[in-house]
This record gives sequence, C-alpha cells and structure tokens, in this order.
Amino acid sequence: MSDSTKAGATPAVFESKSAAAIDKAKAAGRKALIAYLPAGYPNKQASIDAAIAVARNGADIIEIGIPYSDPVMDGAVIQAATVEALANGFHVTDVFDIVAAITAETDAAVMVMTYWNPVMRLGVDEFARRLAEAGGAGLITPDLIPDEAAEWFAASDKYGLDRVFLVAPSSTPERVDMTVRATRGFVYAVSIMGVTGARSSVSSAAESVVAAAHAAGAERACVGLGVSQAKHVREIAAYADGVIVGTALVAALRDGGVEAVGALAKELSSGFDAPADAEATL
Repeated sequence: MSDSTKAGATPAVFESKSAAAIDKAKAAGRKALIAYLPAGYPNKQASIDAAIAVARNGADIIEIGIPYSDPVMDGAVIQAATVEALANGFHVTDVFDIVAAITAETDAAVMVMTYWNPVMRLGVDEFARRLAEAGGAGLITPDLIPDEAAEWFAASDKYGLDRVFLVAPSSTPERVDMTVRATRGFVYAVSIMGVTGARSSVSSAAESVVAAAHAAGAERACVGLGVSQAKHVREIAAYADGVIVGTALVAALRDGGVEAVGALAKELSSGFDAPADAEATL
C-alpha cells in the first residue's frame, strides 16, 4: 500500500493528514477537493486569506506551492504568480508561517508543493522539522523520484509527514509500482504530458493513470493538471479519490481577489453533487 516506507524499513506509526482528509470526504459521500495556491501571492497575507477562503468553501486539502525561479511543471498563469511573489520578497522560510496560519484557522490538511532544490538548500531534515511544527501534512515533490529520495524518506518518517510522488501517462508499470510503494497520503496522478494550465476538457488518459495506480495498490489517487470547471470535478470524481485544481484558482485570485477564489472553490465543490445529466448547466 502507499502508506508503506522503503522496502525493509519499519514504518512509522502516525496518521496521514492528507489520507484522513480524503477518507473524511469519502465518508461524507463525495471525493476530495484539493486546491493549489502559490505561497506569497499576491503577498504573504493574501495567500493565507485565499487558502482559508478555499478551505471554507469546500477544499479538503490545500497545496501551498513554493515559488521557484526555474519551474518545470508550472504553466504560464502559475509561473507569472510565482515570479510576482518572488519579486515581492517571498523567501522559502515564509512558507512555514503561511502553513501555520492556515492550519490555525481551518481543518484542511495543508501540503506544500515544491521543487526539490529549495528543500535541499534549507536542509531536508530542517525543512521537514519546521513543516511539521507548522502543522503541515507533508510534501508534494514533482521533480523528486523515489530512487533519489532516501533523505526524504528518513525525514518524513522522523517527523510524521506525507510524501506525495507523481505518476503520469508515460509511467511504466514498474515505475507506478515503485511510486505507489514510496508514497504516503495519496498518489498524484498527472492527467497529461505537459505543464499545468486550465483546459476545456480533461485528458482521457487520466482514468487509465488512476486505474494503474489503484492496480498497484494505491488506496488514494488524485488527478491534477487541466481541471478548471465543476463538470471536470464531476467527471474525475467518477474514478479518482480526489480532484486537484490549481491554475483556475490562481487566475481567480489574480482577477478577483480572495472573494473570487472562495467563490470558485464553492462552485468547483458543487461538481461532487451534480446529477449525471447536469453537465450542460455547469
């Protein structure tokens, strides 16, 4: 199962916060809504307020992305937001204050999504310790593969953090199996080969990626990339355990502020309740 540690290691005993959030949603008869927002955008306090707003409007898990100068997965909207955050003085250590402020005001599990270089620069153990102290659930690491994650395995076990790795349409069965075994919390199922960005439809590959993760033993697989509308949420909820939305929320924050991002989260979460014939109205 995805909550196991490296082969041969003794697993730490603690509750996965992100798994608990997904399971809580399932117990309520729906799938989990996972919302991505960049740390420090448009400024530190606004990013906190936006995250609280989406949590209060249906998001079960919040992904707080660390702005990075050389992203490989982010599309134009998120890149522009993170460039602005960096220009406004965001520092990596600010993320711990942001996470602490969100967890103090909501019940949502708060993950940090980050490229691996900022974690290494601060120190893997130091980063993990401070994230745990802030109440964070764990890390989503798009450019870290299980083969190279020994230090992160140790730190995440030491501090009781989730570790979310990615599987994609290009992942071989062997890679999917390795990734599922390395992951704790949920597997991030990438629906397309490309960068983030809102799209008019969700890739048909998404369902097969989720099926492969489930077949490899993942208890929770959540779909990201390209989700922007309530109808997408309903479509993905038919086969995945959670739906990840990023670009659409960042664009709402950019264009309409905290109120707009909260309203979009509420609209997206309504997709879980939509009847099968309601797509045209969504």
